[in-house]
Amino acid sequence: MQIFIMRHGEAALDAASDALRPLTERGKSESIKMAEWMTTQGHTIDYVLVSPYLRAQQTLDAVKADLALPSKIEIDDGLIPGGNPSHVAHYLCALGDTGYKNILVISHLPLVGYVVAELCPAVCAPMFSTSTIACVDFDLSKGAGELLWQVSPSTLK
Repeated sequence: MQIFIMRHGEAALDAASDALRPLTERGKSESIKMAEWMTTQGHTIDYVLVSPYLRAQQTLDAVKADLALPSKIEIDDGLIPGGNPSHVAHYLCALGDTGYKNILVISHLPLVGYVVAELCPAVCAPMFSTSTIACVDFDLSKGAGELLWQVSPSTLK
């Protein structure tokens, strides 16, 4: 199973609360750029998990424009910045056990890095700039994954 872990796009600093911080124009355009790249690489998604925070929801909206996504998208309250990476990893395994093969997760720092480390025991939690996507190839039978790549908007031409 492949798990694509994405940090939301760049967000404004000023908002009524952290949960209500909107994407900037740069955040939208970089998220679209990443979705276009995913499409050109032939990646398909059959399940989406997204944080309830506004910037993650807006990142999903930007990604939807250029990456084919399933109609069923799950908003997961555990995908907030202080979420539990172990719980997220266990849930991803349960989704894999039910047959999902390509899952997109859109969340926040520091959780995105900790989820990668939880899924890939040989990897330290990587840093994620905004709109960065990491791909974990997860072997359900071994209960462990391998970090295949991590791509940020700045690495794309």
